[in-house]
Amino acid sequence: MLDVVVAEGGRPYEFTDIQAALAEKGVKLSRARWYYMRDGDGPLVTDEKLLMALAEFFGVPGAYLTDPGSEMPDRVEAQLELLKTMRKNQVKSFALRALGEVYDAESVRSLAKLIDTALDKGK
Repeated sequence: MLDVVVAEGGRPYEFTDIQAALAEKGVKLSRARWYYMRDGDGPLVTDEKLLMALAEFFGVPGAYLTDPGSEMPDRVEAQLELLKTMRKNQVKSFALRALGEVYDAESVRSLAKLIDTALDKGK
């Protein structure tokens, strides 16, 4: 969800943003607990009250965070796909800029194809 906010053109949320918003709803969130929640491990990661508050904060249905069988909301899926494409293009652009002066045009095209293939395998 943190990546979706950025993909939608927003600034990344800081822990304090999330903590303050949840506190307004009467839900306490410590920094340690936030890290457990982000990583999906540790104590109380299935706390339904906290998960529902986080879902509301991020604008997704509560079931998305509480029901393992629920589907990803269309908005989230679309933004994550966009983000993946943007990151792939950044990697490709960086590699080609770094090596572009070293190789001839055909080598650069071949390298671009190799990068695309390697990044597609990482899906």
